[in-house]
Amino acid sequence: MTPSAPVDTPRTRRAPALSPSRANDYQQCPLLFRLRTIDRVPEAPSPAAARGTLVHSVLEGIFDVPAAERTPGLALELLPRAWDDLRERRPEYAGMFDDDAAVDAWLGSARALVERYFTLEDPMRLEPRAREITLEARLEGGPLLRGIVDRVDVAPDGAVRIVDYKTGKAPRPQYGESVAFQMRFYALVVLLSRGTMPAMLQLVFLGDGQVQRNVPTPGDLERTEAKIRAVWDAIVRDAQEGEFRPRTSKLCDWCAHRTLCPAFDGTPPEFPAGAVPLTLGI
Repeated sequence: MTPSAPVDTPRTRRAPALSPSRANDYQQCPLLFRLRTIDRVPEAPSPAAARGTLVHSVLEGIFDVPAAERTPGLALELLPRAWDDLRERRPEYAGMFDDDAAVDAWLGSARALVERYFTLEDPMRLEPRAREITLEARLEGGPLLRGIVDRVDVAPDGAVRIVDYKTGKAPRPQYGESVAFQMRFYALVVLLSRGTMPAMLQLVFLGDGQVQRNVPTPGDLERTEAKIRAVWDAIVRDAQEGEFRPRTSKLCDWCAHRTLCPAFDGTPPEFPAGAVPLTLGI
């Protein structure tokens, strides 16, 4: 792996890039990748996804104040403010609920996740180097890689820890590869862009209070790079052939695009003109 300099792109016009979420989409189902990345078919807002965005906002915000003020009480005060801000930025979120009682119940579930965070970490003892940071690096001979990391901690000796919050429960071992791949993807981008091997990858599952830690090795990141290259090669092949085939699994039951999927008697839209080079850079 050859380190490269960080890639800086304007916030208003980012270059096409591969993220861990989109790579996982392709591995789950090439058609899902196409509909989300190339066609950009809208998906109805999900209360679970909105709750995740809300809780992430609160956990980012508690580090805006001095360490001694980072209390559960402050976090719970931030929650309704964050909800107001989220509705202002995403008005469609307000339409997810039938009445005020449903909103209150949903906010209560978010409140429980925020409170659980304080049983897993003490933010008074943490001084993150960065929060909600976008990292980018060019994979030599491959795509631009991009990832948004929830938190980066740097120890006095320079050791880097990458932290990601999950508002769901920890997956069973047989279903945990996608989140493990996501964290190794982040580690690879840090290595390529900063020349630093992260010392720790930490997943905080607020749904059930589990914290998973992993020490990445050079071999882990070499295998991750090989996997990314294989996924990207397959994406390029499908784009050149103009066909992203569906891949059925149990996850199809939760897919928002079944009506567009040939596996369920649906018909995908025609490729938007110029969308492939615009979204994939190929």
